[in-house]
Amino acid sequence: MAIKGLIFDLDGVLVDTVPAHFAAWKRMFEEHGYTFGRAEYRRLVDGRPRYDGARAVMTRHSDSEVRIAADSKNDYYVEMIEQGEFQVFEAAVNLVRKCQSEGYGLAAASSSANVRSVLEKAGLLDAFPVVIGGDDVANGKPNPDIFLAAASGLGLAVEECIVVEDSSSGVLAAKTGGFYCVGVRHDDHDEDLPGADRVVSTLAEIDIDQMEER
Repeated sequence: MAIKGLIFDLDGVLVDTVPAHFAAWKRMFEEHGYTFGRAEYRRLVDGRPRYDGARAVMTRHSDSEVRIAADSKNDYYVEMIEQGEFQVFEAAVNLVRKCQSEGYGLAAASSSANVRSVLEKAGLLDAFPVVIGGDDVANGKPNPDIFLAAASGLGLAVEECIVVEDSSSGVLAAKTGGFYCVGVRHDDHDEDLPGADRVVSTLAEIDIDQMEER
């Protein structure tokens, strides 16, 4: 079946907000007495909805305390994003604009509830007729709900879409939903994104015309 749409994760795929996310998580967890480093970020938090990530680390706190802490993490993160503390990946912009000009359906699907505001600041919101945030679905990654909602929003079948992800939980979500998944592996990650149909180091490696022949 021909590819008609692409569904992009946000953080680590379209933009590099990971330093801001990590700094916000680290600040919040340490305020609550938890040691938090890169290993914990990748294993427990990366790609997950905010509350799920907070709960995975804050094992000594009640649900209400975890929710309050998770909200404070978001406040720290939003403050940094408002100050422009993120980078837009040039290769991602080039791929998105090429796909947009060629008439592909485009969706952004992120566990972040701030996905629209980040896309707007990155100058990419106009490219995505469908934007799904973590608050828009009942179950976050690694459940496939967010990608299924994106495909539905585009009016496309799962088989007509490619998901682009950079986290193991996101890849698992895509594959559980039946999608073809391209994994973006970053140099500082120690995981190989098992399950991805293809792994690239940059979106510059993706030729959408060739992808139709997958």
